[in-house]
Amino acid sequence: MALPTHVTDLISYELLLAVAELGSIGRAGHVHGMSQPAASARLRTLERRVGVPLLNRGQAGATLTASGELVAGWAQRVITDAAELAANLETLRDDRDSHLRIAASLTVAEYLVPAWLIRLRAEHPSIAPALSSGNSADVAESVLTGGADLGFIEGPVVPSGLDSRPVARDELVVVVAPGHGWAGRTITADELAATPLVTREAGSGTRLALERALAPTTPAPPVLEVSSTTAIKAAVAGGLAPAVLSSLSVSAELEAGTLTRVVTRGLDLHRSLRAVWPTGRDLRGPASDLLRIALDPTS
Repeated sequence: MALPTHVTDLISYELLLAVAELGSIGRAGHVHGMSQPAASARLRTLERRVGVPLLNRGQAGATLTASGELVAGWAQRVITDAAELAANLETLRDDRDSHLRIAASLTVAEYLVPAWLIRLRAEHPSIAPALSSGNSADVAESVLTGGADLGFIEGPVVPSGLDSRPVARDELVVVVAPGHGWAGRTITADELAATPLVTREAGSGTRLALERALAPTTPAPPVLEVSSTTAIKAAVAGGLAPAVLSSLSVSAELEAGTLTRVVTRGLDLHRSLRAVWPTGRDLRGPASDLLRIALDPTS
């Protein structure tokens, strides 16, 4: 059963209780941010809806009638319970907003998200983010099934059911050991496609981006599949085979000289890194804040 308006109008009952305490409609209105005429009109409306006089009005102020005293006693319990409900809801919201579940592909998780989280914590010290990493397919699945509030993928295709925003640009690079035959050379897309590589597993955004860049040519079967960028770099540095990796992930090795970048011709290996979340859902709280930080080019 729907409650009648004169029962749900808690502000008017708060005014009535304030009149009982302060002895003045004007002072009660001031406490609640109302003018004396507005407070008086609201209390007259309450009396009309309740059906009995609640106040004795006089030159010296206002007092409650006998009926007003009864109503005020009943209302006090309701106002107290409503205040407790409001406090509990605020606590529940604060607890929700203090947690943030993030899923990110390996490249984004290792080389971009940490800096974003440092900024997020600086703005909101109470936030306790949890970060999980995997390939782009895993991230998309986690977001779609509710396992993460916000995801970051590196694949060129956004799965159905997800909205997205580009947050960064990245470039894939061909890397080899310094003594490899490609070191110091420029290779073609056909040469790259015909060569067995050390690659990430199926579902990896890096692998999918390479396959799309080489299309319609089908790449040669990999010489080794691993789910770790670190393992790929070790295999390449050891001379096993070339690999195609994010420039973000090999910058330190290229600078140190443990890996060598190979120039390619006729091949566009640039890609967008994207934030994803369920279609139709508005990002709020810390998830919205993290997306704003990720979109900031100074991050």
